[in-house]
Amino acid sequence: MSTPLPTTLRILPSIHEVPASLWDGLVDEAALPFLEWTFLAALEDSGSAVPERGWHPRHLTLWRGSRLVAAAPAYLKDDSQGEFIFDAPWATASERAGLRYYPKLVLTVPFTPATGRRVLVAPGEDRAAREAELYQGALEFARAEQLSGIHVLFPTQEELPTLEAQGYALRLGVQYQWDNAGYRTMEDFLARFHSKRRNQVRRELRAPAEQGIELKTLRGDALCEVDVDTLHRLYASTVDKYPWGARLLTRDFFARMLSGFRHRCELVEARREGQLVAGAFNFRAPQVLYGRYWGCFEEHPFLHFNVCLYHPVAEGIAQGLTRFEPGAGGEHKLTRGFEPRLTYSAHLLLHPGLDRAVRGFLEHERAAVQGGLPQWRAETGFKGVA
Repeated sequence: MSTPLPTTLRILPSIHEVPASLWDGLVDEAALPFLEWTFLAALEDSGSAVPERGWHPRHLTLWRGSRLVAAAPAYLKDDSQGEFIFDAPWATASERAGLRYYPKLVLTVPFTPATGRRVLVAPGEDRAAREAELYQGALEFARAEQLSGIHVLFPTQEELPTLEAQGYALRLGVQYQWDNAGYRTMEDFLARFHSKRRNQVRRELRAPAEQGIELKTLRGDALCEVDVDTLHRLYASTVDKYPWGARLLTRDFFARMLSGFRHRCELVEARREGQLVAGAFNFRAPQVLYGRYWGCFEEHPFLHFNVCLYHPVAEGIAQGLTRFEPGAGGEHKLTRGFEPRLTYSAHLLLHPGLDRAVRGFLEHERAAVQGGLPQWRAETGFKGVA
């Protein structure tokens, strides 16, 4: 038996340096939909994740000859915007100590706080070995470029042992997600609540009809009729409300999603007298729905809950989905049947003193997150949850 060729790390300044067929040949269900080549290319080509906005692509690729055997989307970052893993206090402490925190290397999908595979590995390869080689290459690159550290954001639980073996410190987060417990109808889902909470949810569910609002989900070719300017205005209507809001995604990103990625997209429309008043632009893997961008042109009581939570849940039950992840934040989701689920990130700071300080902080933070889980679970209002 011949000895396999050694692997070679190549760090690429654009996803276009890898043919789409080679990259997508590594994508499995745990990486869908956000690690697909088309999604990552749209972020770059639309001017969303580009150097001018603080995102410098440095995609990590591992090759055996001309064969791509592993890859990870990665970026040099000039700041921490659009990551959803908040490390600003670390940056402040670093700067006070006279240490440069930026640029740093992040392995992530820009603007996307969704758990998924972070290192893609070709079928038939030793996954743990290729992951370790790729992380070792990332470390050598970070040292050569005098970066402050490496951050792996929203990896899967399966990827954590390799990260810990490579010396990364783990950080825990919490998101509120809906899991399909074998529901056949929306009534099955509602039956899980205590009566008081169930009555409240029913009142909220009735609100759109009482307001003359109709909800509908558009998928596939039906998205061809969606006006991209309207879609972008929906997105902007939310981020523009807040002093800290920023239009991280350009109009062209949404145009590219509708033209080349619509098989992974869904739009929940809310219309009153035929006019669009609100909507949510979501993404879909075969068994999982990801809530992403909500916006409204008119404010109505409980409209956000119906567009972003209840209607997708009802659709998920009808379609037999296993999970619905509505995105980061929002403790209001707990009282509406969304349960706390751990998310993960992994961090390796190259300055020994900063690394020790961060590890100490993370140890206390992990204990606080783990300690809070029982209380968060109890707030769902489900029967039998103390």
